[in-house]
Amino acid sequence: MNKKEISEIKKQYTQQRCPIDRICGCYVDSEKNKKTLFRESFLSLPEEEFFKYLNIFRKVISGTIGKNLLNMEFPLETESEGGTQQMLMQLRYTGLKDDGILEEFYDNIINSYYYVGNYLILLIHAVYDIPGKTSDGLEMEDASDEVYDHIICCICPVNLAKPCLSYNEFENCFSSRTQDWLVENPLIGFLFPAFHDRSTDIHSLLYYNQKPEAPADDFVDSVLGCVLPLTAGNQKESFQSLVEATLGDECSYELVRTIHENLNEMIEEQKEEPMPVVLDKQDVKRLLVQSGVEEERLSEFDRQFTESVGEKTEFVAENVANTRKFEIKTPDIVIQVNPSRTDLVETKVVDGRKCLVIELNDSVEVNGISVK
Repeated sequence: MNKKEISEIKKQYTQQRCPIDRICGCYVDSEKNKKTLFRESFLSLPEEEFFKYLNIFRKVISGTIGKNLLNMEFPLETESEGGTQQMLMQLRYTGLKDDGILEEFYDNIINSYYYVGNYLILLIHAVYDIPGKTSDGLEMEDASDEVYDHIICCICPVNLAKPCLSYNEFENCFSSRTQDWLVENPLIGFLFPAFHDRSTDIHSLLYYNQKPEAPADDFVDSVLGCVLPLTAGNQKESFQSLVEATLGDECSYELVRTIHENLNEMIEEQKEEPMPVVLDKQDVKRLLVQSGVEEERLSEFDRQFTESVGEKTEFVAENVANTRKFEIKTPDIVIQVNPSRTDLVETKVVDGRKCLVIELNDSVEVNGISVK
């Protein structure tokens, strides 16, 4: 799913357009015991609850593609009888009305998801009547081509509120507030099926993770049956290691700066595109060539790429480039430069020593004090 497709679905999760017809939940304590189960019509909820739930489910389809929002495809074996994709299909087909299927799904999550504390599994069934579009992109509300029948699941931590004093307006005094168990924003969740090309795609889903560097591998493997891509942090580390291994002794400041500038230029040129810039093995190789890496340095690139990250690994450009700052670090000094002005820093030999030289052509402050 791209940004436009995610945005289209997210816009439906309002009071006026709400596509949800049913909500289910299972409250699990820290000992993995089911404390509460519920299943009810979403539209019959009290207004305050209605809005709070809507906000939770909007969170599951919010974020950055390639970081905490991941498009994942189902391996073929998961779509056979007894597979994880088939379980999700059953949940969707029954509209969350089959208690046996729900119970099996909850058990699968409880057995595979590891969390220290209490949490709430929330599950909704929703139907979006996809409006047709004219050739110039205008929606035709009365010309629907397809119904997007989908489910969203998320896991929310449930924590005890911090003890504090509160004002009691009825008794006009301050007293200790009763500690309540609060449902917090979801840690992980998913939308199934995916919404690709404004149509249902039962062969993939959109996965959400509030903390992308803690990817919940067991949950993804057992409940979804999908293969997680490298996290954003791992992508950055792997890319850096690959560049270092490829360049070897030729890994100079000027060459690394050029790679950084070319990456940022690629991101800037395609910033209006609905999908992020993604680099496969050949794209990375072209980037290095474009940045001035000599051909002999690339003789072992294919082997190094495959051995370090795998033949089919792709890097999201924004995960491996820093568009907000350009950082130069030594054991004792850290220099941060505006990414668009990396030309202000260069390397020179001064009095026989290698130095970083920073051009000063504007005002300079030291600890907030302007200096001449």
